[in-house]
Amino acid sequence: MKKKIITIERQYGSGGSVIGKLAADKLGINCYNRQILEMTADKCGISPEYLESAEENVPTSFLYSLLLSANPARSLEDDLPLSDKVFLMESRIITEISEKEESFVLVGRCGSYILEDKGCFSVYIYADPSERVKRAVSEYGIPENKAESIMKKADKRRETFYNVNTGKQWQDKDQYHLCLNSAVLGDELCAELIVKAYNEFNAKSE
Repeated sequence: MKKKIITIERQYGSGGSVIGKLAADKLGINCYNRQILEMTADKCGISPEYLESAEENVPTSFLYSLLLSANPARSLEDDLPLSDKVFLMESRIITEISEKEESFVLVGRCGSYILEDKGCFSVYIYADPSERVKRAVSEYGIPENKAESIMKKADKRRETFYNVNTGKQWQDKDQYHLCLNSAVLGDELCAELIVKAYNEFNAKSE
C-alpha cells in the first residue's frame, strides 16, 4: 500500500521548516526535520553538530546508492567517507519511520528521493533572496551583515547534498508536485495549500 507522506525541500530562510510543522499539525501527523540528524547522531554516539558538519562535505560518488539497494556489508561500508555514511544512516532511519508510520511530513534530507517508491507528495518552498535575508535576521537572529553570506552557504550545502545524493537538481521545480513562494503567500497559506493539494493528490491515487 502506498504511504501518504509529504516531503519538503526548501531554500534557507524560506520558512520551509515552519510551514512543514504547520501542515503536519493541520493533518494531525508527525513532522520530522532536525530529529533525523539527532536520531542518527544518537545511533552513532556522536554529536549532531559533528554529523551536520559531515553533511557539508561533498560525497565522493554514487556508491552509497548502490549500497542502499544491495543491503551493504558492514566491512564495505566502513570504507566510505563520513559524508556518505551520514546519508546511508539517515536514509535507513527515514525508511524505518516510513515502515512504522503511514503518514508524516519530512523536511529536507533528500526525502522525496529516499521515499520515492512510498507514494510521497513532494513540495519545494522558495522565496526572493531579500525576503529570506529578512527572515534570517528577524526570526533566526542572524546578524544583518552576515545574513546574506550565511544564506548562500546554506543553500549551496543543501543543493550539493541533494544533487550528489540523488543525481537530480535541487532547484529544478519540475520534479516536485507543488512549489510555493512563501514570501508572496505567507507561511499559513502555504501550509493550507499543501494540505489541500496533499488531500487531492491522495484522493486521485486511491
